[in-house]
Amino acid sequence: MRILIFLSVYLFLLSSFSFSQRNEVTKNYRNFDRRNIHFGFMLGVNTADFSTEYKGNLFSEFDLLSIENRRQPGFQLGIISSLKLGHPSLRLRFIPSLSFQEKVLNYTYFRDGETSFHEERTGSTNLDFPLLFKFRTLRYNNFAAYIITGAQYSLDLQTKEFSSQSPANPFLKIKRDDFQGQIGAGVDFFLPFFKFGMELKLSHGIINALVPDNTRLSNPIEALYNRVWWFCFTFEG
Repeated sequence: MRILIFLSVYLFLLSSFSFSQRNEVTKNYRNFDRRNIHFGFMLGVNTADFSTEYKGNLFSEFDLLSIENRRQPGFQLGIISSLKLGHPSLRLRFIPSLSFQEKVLNYTYFRDGETSFHEERTGSTNLDFPLLFKFRTLRYNNFAAYIITGAQYSLDLQTKEFSSQSPANPFLKIKRDDFQGQIGAGVDFFLPFFKFGMELKLSHGIINALVPDNTRLSNPIEALYNRVWWFCFTFEG
């Protein structure tokens, strides 16, 4: 619900900005909407963490006071393929990307009257394959706003899912393959020779990414879902 409210406010502000341009200006790159296929590239940053579900008996069974989930920064780059679906306001986008992410869980234990801490870092180098529908407003001068929705498949090249565990020093295993839903919004600026865009979107895992391998790190957790906020710059010709 918060995401929908945010996107609604975001698009309202963008629309208000566009219609505040009272004077018509020379339209750049008029041929953009006439072409069916466009290509480009994407650069961006991200913050990644887990959407978590814990077991209800953390303290009595695992001596855990809490497990804190902390966001970490990363970045990504990708190649854009965009197909017009009949009308310029509706497009299908495929953006194979390479993204670098890190997620942190902080465990706080209480045993024998003493508090101890453990920080578990999970790094990922992902190949992401998002397929997205883009719904754009009509172009006003050299500006347009849009929303996007769709899904992506992610392959973690840095996965430890199939690595052997050390009982004395375990690590958190995350599945190599993941499927995520995506939703977001953005703005397009038409420049003389290309289109520049900025977008904010959220990816949320659809499947449980945790590998339950019976260690002190995984046992207290019911489910982990990958969650990533993306802020991207797009360049299309």
